[in-house]
Amino acid sequence: MKTLVCTEPGNFEYNFRERPHLEEGHAIIRIRRIGICGTDLHAYGGTQPYFSYPRILGHELAGELTEFDNAPGFEIGETVSFIPYFNCGNCIACRNGKPNCCANLKVCGVHVDGGMVEYLSVPSSSLLHGNGLDFDELALVEPLAIGAHSVRRAAILKDEFVLVIGAGPIGLGTMVFAQIEGAIAIALDLNEQCLEFCKQKLNIAHTRIRLTSSNN
Repeated sequence: MKTLVCTEPGNFEYNFRERPHLEEGHAIIRIRRIGICGTDLHAYGGTQPYFSYPRILGHELAGELTEFDNAPGFEIGETVSFIPYFNCGNCIACRNGKPNCCANLKVCGVHVDGGMVEYLSVPSSSLLHGNGLDFDELALVEPLAIGAHSVRRAAILKDEFVLVIGAGPIGLGTMVFAQIEGAIAIALDLNEQCLEFCKQKLNIAHTRIRLTSSNN
């Protein structure tokens, strides 16, 4: 299968690798869409910490489920995405229901090869149903989930003011989910173009950070 490998900062190479074979407790996804995350940009730019090369990037994706083992409720051919944070299930954090704190956490596209391939093997436990979303929409689930999670954790109430610092993709998602909860979202950013987008497309109030220099 064709793969796109970041061999070193500033360089991608196409090469060919064997298509993954089905392993116990895993599923194979035929990749149909993949997003470019800030993590991928940092990896390409050589500024991603705890990163080693060569590495296949990509963790925001959508595809077709082609094979699986131990994935009850899923069907061959259905549209799926996945949770790209692979926890071990055995450490103290995993045993206490905190897989995000796993001592052996492996992030797809960072610690292990990611989705810029034709077929990707992932743990079956990480699979997510498409639930009627198309490939383009489903590839956005992972980044949008960050904003949804932050709004849920903050327990935002109707008519509250919510200041979101940074009007990039994650910030935009956070603002939209805050609006869904009935809050009044305010965008704070240095970039006038991002702020104008918030105003025109999302009807969000905005303010610009003004930097001043000091000799003190």
